[in-house]
Amino acid sequence: MNTLQHIIFPEPAICTEHHLYYKIDGAGGFSSSDQSIRMSTGALLKLGTYFNLFSIAKWGQAGALGSLSFSLDAIGTFELKIIQALPDKSWDTLFCDVITFTEKSRFDADLSHFSTHGNQGVIAVEIRSLGDNTVIFGGQFQTDKQPETWPKLAISITTFKREQEVETTAERLSKFLDAHPIGQHIQAYVVDNGKSVEIANSEHVSVIENRNLGGAGGFARGLIEADNEGFSHVLFMDDDASFHMENIYRTYMFLALSTNPKAAVAGAMINNTHKWRMWENGAIFNRTCRPQFIGTDLREQKAVMRAEFESASRIHAKGYYGGWWFFAFPVSQVQHYPFPFFVRGDDVNFSLANDFDIYTINGVVSFQDDFTEKESPLTLYLDLRGHLLHHMLFEHMDIGAFKTLGIVWHFFRRSLERFHYETAEAQLLSFADVMRGPAFFDENIDMAQRRQDVKALTKNEYWKPMTEVEVSERRLIPSHNHVTNTVMEWTLNGHLMLFSSYWMNHYVIPIHHRGMVWPAWGATQLTFVNANRDMGYTVKQSKKRFFGLFRRYLGLAIKFLFQYRKLRDAYREAYPRMTSKAYWMEATHDK
Repeated sequence: MNTLQHIIFPEPAICTEHHLYYKIDGAGGFSSSDQSIRMSTGALLKLGTYFNLFSIAKWGQAGALGSLSFSLDAIGTFELKIIQALPDKSWDTLFCDVITFTEKSRFDADLSHFSTHGNQGVIAVEIRSLGDNTVIFGGQFQTDKQPETWPKLAISITTFKREQEVETTAERLSKFLDAHPIGQHIQAYVVDNGKSVEIANSEHVSVIENRNLGGAGGFARGLIEADNEGFSHVLFMDDDASFHMENIYRTYMFLALSTNPKAAVAGAMINNTHKWRMWENGAIFNRTCRPQFIGTDLREQKAVMRAEFESASRIHAKGYYGGWWFFAFPVSQVQHYPFPFFVRGDDVNFSLANDFDIYTINGVVSFQDDFTEKESPLTLYLDLRGHLLHHMLFEHMDIGAFKTLGIVWHFFRRSLERFHYETAEAQLLSFADVMRGPAFFDENIDMAQRRQDVKALTKNEYWKPMTEVEVSERRLIPSHNHVTNTVMEWTLNGHLMLFSSYWMNHYVIPIHHRGMVWPAWGATQLTFVNANRDMGYTVKQSKKRFFGLFRRYLGLAIKFLFQYRKLRDAYREAYPRMTSKAYWMEATHDK
């Protein structure tokens, strides 16, 4: 039998939101010392949670199932019930029986008759204690299916000057792969763009010094090494990835048993601010990046199941992509290497360019710092380039000159309305750079000059200690009602109104609203504070800067509309060369 996934419990260094792993109704508790659940008579343990339900729809769609069983390690007398939850139908009980173990033992429940309902829904385990000393040590879902060949998986981690984070990740990986049987099929490469990592090469972890060409260059180098060494699959992963090692196991087994040669796995992402809240579980690109299931409360079983039901139908969705904080794919399906974006947009473009069927698996997730807190003039310079080029590079994504220009306006307007004039200036620079054509990306593949340029124009829009920040609020007009919001939308948040600085509000805005426009409506001064409320910055309305930037935008917009077709065709002609293995083999070597 091959284990598909293990039951896992909270891990202090990763996540301690217990309801993401289990729920107990009645007298019972979790022992972190031996990773077990103890229950008294009548207590009900529910394992139909984000980390521990089994998504039979996705494993079945990928052709990864033969028989199916669930094994439980336990002591005591208890009722074991296993349910198949079906979308828009009554749920079915696949197994229910009373079991008694006087010592730690394993019980196997055959679930192969799930096929009565086809590959639908999810499977959830429930255990009711019928005595005072029931102890649950763990469990696993298993199948008798064997892979035709065991995949050879390369894990590629790109890092730049983050020595401690990547050393911790490499150490955790090495310990896991050394101890686990699947480790014989997996090798991790740390692509060191900063040439500063001090990790000794080992059986499962190797360091590759690389020219700093950002994430695109680092992951391209990892892909080159994997291809040259004959790996069948590659997993791109962040250097500071915080995740359970079960991520690696579930992903590997999914790829090993899948009969779909295009099968790829995109890990979800949860930000560290609220570890119960989904940030992204797969995403769709259509003019903007649209994270799927953002905001889902993963403590709620119904919300988790609804997300699993819906995500099972989005594998072939147009514009579907996976973020490179955790993205595994078959090398055989790679027709295009990354485009030289440096960072931001490279992962979206890679998925759009290559014919993957992208699956998400519950519990395969990385915990990351809040993306909103990382936003800066530089990141939004980079974001805009990617958004424009995705639509220009691919025929199936082409939306024409005016709608593509609308993307620029969307980015630019958001910055102006939030008084982020430095960001708006960076975005105009980004727009102008895109209009320079593919030669710009060739000549600026390391982004050294542009990073300096954007840094030089960033005078105020960066986090500072709160002792240096102006923190004051005033409320002179009604805030955030329908009338105020409508007026502010039509006047670009007061930029088109007279004497607005005298009668509009001042707001202090928390980090979770930083990237939104509506919290700024009706204000002429905005102070943003981070999650710890120890850093912040203040921006103020300036009509002079607004009209100066707007005039520059109009000039670039007219030029873009006239040049669109020629520019689009130039990018499409250059794209195969700039996303080839040969291009990156030459680019990643020091010059």
